[in-house]
Amino acid sequence: MNIRRLFASLAFLSVFAVLASAFTGCLPVQTSLENIAGPGGTLNLWDSGPLTLDPAISSEMSSHLYVMQIFSGLVKFDSDLKPVPDLAERWEISADGKTYTFYLREDAKFQDGRKITAADVKYSFERTCNPATGSQTASTYLNDIIGAGDVLSGKYTTISGVEVIDDQTLAITIDAPRSYFLSKLAYPTAFLVDKKNVESGIDWWHKPNGSGAYKLTKWTDGSLIVLQPNQYFYGKKATAQVVFHLLAGNPMSLYETGKIDVVEISRSYIDRAKDETGPFYDQLYIFPEFSLQYIGFNTGKPPFDDPAVRQAFCLAVDKERIIKIIQKDMVSTASGIIPTGMPGYNTDLKGPGYDPVKARELLAKSKYGSGLPHITVTVAGWGGVDVEDYLGAVIQDWEQNLGADVSVRLLEPNAFHYNLMEEADEMFALGWIADYPDPQNFLQTLFYTGTEYNAGRFSSKELDDLIDRAAIEQDYDKRMALYQQAEQVVVGQAPIMPLWFNKSYILVNPRIKNYSIDPLGVPRLNLVTVEN
Repeated sequence: MNIRRLFASLAFLSVFAVLASAFTGCLPVQTSLENIAGPGGTLNLWDSGPLTLDPAISSEMSSHLYVMQIFSGLVKFDSDLKPVPDLAERWEISADGKTYTFYLREDAKFQDGRKITAADVKYSFERTCNPATGSQTASTYLNDIIGAGDVLSGKYTTISGVEVIDDQTLAITIDAPRSYFLSKLAYPTAFLVDKKNVESGIDWWHKPNGSGAYKLTKWTDGSLIVLQPNQYFYGKKATAQVVFHLLAGNPMSLYETGKIDVVEISRSYIDRAKDETGPFYDQLYIFPEFSLQYIGFNTGKPPFDDPAVRQAFCLAVDKERIIKIIQKDMVSTASGIIPTGMPGYNTDLKGPGYDPVKARELLAKSKYGSGLPHITVTVAGWGGVDVEDYLGAVIQDWEQNLGADVSVRLLEPNAFHYNLMEEADEMFALGWIADYPDPQNFLQTLFYTGTEYNAGRFSSKELDDLIDRAAIEQDYDKRMALYQQAEQVVVGQAPIMPLWFNKSYILVNPRIKNYSIDPLGVPRLNLVTVEN
């Protein structure tokens, strides 16, 4: 999911879980939620609400949840996470692998019924890349297109590599053959927007005219969001409307009393959910995620400009103990960067493990061996919200094993999410969920020199060279081997401390059918049916 995700920021999402718990103590759990019936039934969900509904701006899962329902792009992922046609009915790729000719569907329309044309695609891409839009994702997901960089820099306003051939046809030319290019187009940055809608005012996205399976019909700030099926949708039409109850109380209490139909299980409830004799066992679903939770090191600030210090901090934390005791084994240990089950996952990767003796030896040999400066870790949150207990355990290991003096700075989530590059202290707690199932989305996006999501400002010529070679390698096995080498470089240089790969534990009311979450963290709501 990225800023995105950072970005699905899992750290960001976890803050809302803490907030939900905190709200329970100061707000009464609602005894009645607004009941809005739909002809195909209603799916009631708890949520915190989006930060934005502008696809060009959205870069975290709290917004993606809505954007992915309301908008759409040329390409989407199928159930096997392979790119397949969406607004584009089909495409052709030139012999040199650099030009993609897309043919739009005849029945592709915006939610107001207006037919979508190739000019809408070009407008959407150029608007996203326009510096005035303020997209933090455009340079990651669209800059393979020739001319996109010129628009991103403000030099031009049109992307030379996007050519409108006729109303139904356009050609997109990229700078080199890249096997993951189509997957990038499935990310919200490449979704279409309606020019007239956008130009209606700064808050246009409060009344978006998208092309997705759902349209936004009601938004009561801080209370309610209602999505209804889009009658003009060209794909699998939704039957159930979706009502999001925003911060309506304790989610588990609402689920138990039938006020909402789906709830994500926290550690507090996992034992009850897994109890085979309890009421929830048959309602529990576990979905794998292509996601990584980690602590990032700001390599541009002391003491983490020294690789030996970064390696020592990685070796000083007993992740297995934290996962078993604090996380209740709901996650799996991450030795590296690429999540289990994702293409390129390396079973032979050599991670740092837990070795406090070696950690102290490395620290003693570093240029800070005579004494570490005070260290601050930046996390998303508000004042008064307790720091997550896993982070407290990590800090305790650093203090006990390395004698480190570590404090936590809470940064308001919106600022954390969109300004981490400027705001990061010596360390930061973050999560990343894949936007598309390719190791490039982790290794290049997070660690390549100068990328917008490289919040720790890490730079390695060896890594950059491996990633550059992998990007244009057309042989699948050779490309994966290059990414595995790149991952080993990252682990060795330790710009981050990988913690774990996540899973989603979800309770689903038996009357709700076909609810699922893909490994990218996205629920496919238009497939859901409701039995009344």
